[in-house]
Amino acid sequence: MEKNGLQNRHREKKVGMWIFGIFGFFFVSFFISPSLLPNDSVPELGARANALDYFSEDGAYSSGNNGNEEKFAWSELDIYNGFIYAFGDLNCHMKHERTWEINDNQMPVCTRDVGIFFGIAVGGLVFSRRGFNRWTVKDTCLSLLPDRWLEKIYRTNYRTYSWLAIGMIFCLPLIIDGFTQLLTSYESNNFTRPITGISFGIGLGVLIGAVYCAKPKFFKSAGEVLLPNGSRFELTSNEPEEE
Repeated sequence: MEKNGLQNRHREKKVGMWIFGIFGFFFVSFFISPSLLPNDSVPELGARANALDYFSEDGAYSSGNNGNEEKFAWSELDIYNGFIYAFGDLNCHMKHERTWEINDNQMPVCTRDVGIFFGIAVGGLVFSRRGFNRWTVKDTCLSLLPDRWLEKIYRTNYRTYSWLAIGMIFCLPLIIDGFTQLLTSYESNNFTRPITGISFGIGLGVLIGAVYCAKPKFFKSAGEVLLPNGSRFELTSNEPEEE
């Protein structure tokens, strides 16, 4: 029996490895794609996030090429490279000063996104090794920590506070870096951006794993869930007591 009370953790392993595989694929592809393209075939880019700006050199979905002598269109690339650069076009601002170059080609996403995707892949891998379904998302996230570290938290029922605090720790570097840029003249560089992205990504990877694995249906009742310090869930009823 596993430490959560179930006979196995096959789902946690599977979900964690899917997260690792998908986000690891994108992370590696961000480096491979510009390496495969001809030297200096991707010019300096920079457009909008959550929009298509480099589908074609002109016409619809080409606003990123407006006013530029060097034009770029991912629709003219092969399937693999076109898909990777389309993904970057849709999800990232692709600002040149915030993006690395490989083979004199700008990468499909900025350095922060490179760090985030690496972090999510790492978070998925860690979840595949240490995550346990413990009924709720927060308890499944906390399951990555050794039970002996969690005994006091469960004894005092500070689960929610601890979960939020740990999540904030992973997010804090990115929040500080982003808001400092917004509110002051400070400008982060392409070293700090991926570092803060990695921290955020690890937390997000664990959260994604917990969302997909926190399944009450695998337990007959809430009382079957094994928690640190011998704690048990108790389901309360809102029905009025009979006099």
